[in-house]
Amino acid sequence: MRFSRLAAVSLLLAAPLIAKPAQPSIAAAVAATANRSADNVKLDEGRKPAQVLQFLGLKPGMNVLDLFGANAYWAEITSPVVGPKGHVTVWNPTQFYSDKRKASFEAFMASHPNVSIVTSPFEAPNPPKNYADFVILNDNYHDSYWQNEKLKLPQMDPNAFLKAVYASMRPGATIGVIDHVANPDSDTRGTVEKYHRIDPDVVKADFQRAGFVFIGSSDVLRNSADDHSIEVHDPKIAGKTDRFIFKFKKPR
Repeated sequence: MRFSRLAAVSLLLAAPLIAKPAQPSIAAAVAATANRSADNVKLDEGRKPAQVLQFLGLKPGMNVLDLFGANAYWAEITSPVVGPKGHVTVWNPTQFYSDKRKASFEAFMASHPNVSIVTSPFEAPNPPKNYADFVILNDNYHDSYWQNEKLKLPQMDPNAFLKAVYASMRPGATIGVIDHVANPDSDTRGTVEKYHRIDPDVVKADFQRAGFVFIGSSDVLRNSADDHSIEVHDPKIAGKTDRFIFKFKKPR
């Protein structure tokens, strides 16, 4: 009897464990183009998502806040990486959330149970408080200096926007800020209105004033052929602008 029990234990120890499916790496999630929209895949060459997310430190199990993310570009990649123990929340301004965009994102959420969305007017951001381990703000911080009557965007306060973002983050959380480089100019609002670009030094100063700690930057999206004199949506430069990537943390 004792032998049988020992033999059974030995067999159990020798038996191969059935491993849970591994969560895809960042590179694998980017490469899984069959699981992503064709329009978003086309943006990869200019955005270099694997290199960007690797630099910013995305990891499994994180709670991600994707600001202005209703096109699902980053959510398609971050959702499988963070996996079932993580979550991706998109915050999108109602001014940039058309019925068509809403229908598309709701269909996306139906097949991605770890993704949700929160919307509010741009001038009253309401991302969930004390939620995020990782935040991405891609090509949109400059819009906090923008106003547009047609889109019903009033003149906004960038400091108020950053206060809401700061409150959404857990202590020690990371935020990655990507934006189009502008030449230094004392008229930030005028530059944003004309070019949809922003001086990197203005961004760094804004974030540090809001309490964020600057960790570092990456040159992976820099483009020396862009002299910053063309509006970013101009076909001559669209998708190929000179962009900075800043990494900040919320202090513990």
